[in-house]
Amino acid sequence: MKKPTAKIREEIARLQEKLKEAETRDAERIGRIAIRAGLGEIETEEADLLSAFEEVAGRFREGTKPAQGRKPAGDSA
Repeated sequence: MKKPTAKIREEIARLQEKLKEAETRDAERIGRIAIRAGLGEIETEEADLLSAFEEVAGRFREGTKPAQGRKPAGDSA
C-alpha cells in the first residue's frame, strides 16, 4: 500500500526537524569542548579552524587519536 504524498511530506518534515535538533546538539557539544580547549581565546580565521578540525577528524577516523586529555607527541607547550 502506497503512502499518500502528504504523509510522506509530513514524515520528511519531521525527520528534517530531528536532523536539525541532532546537529544542534552536536554543535553545542563540540563548541563546549572547543571552549574548554581554549579555542575561544584564539584569534584566527574560520578557514584555518576548519582545516584544523578536518585534520583532527581525519585522525579520529584513522584511529590515531592522542591519549585523552594529552597533547600529541612532539607538541611543545
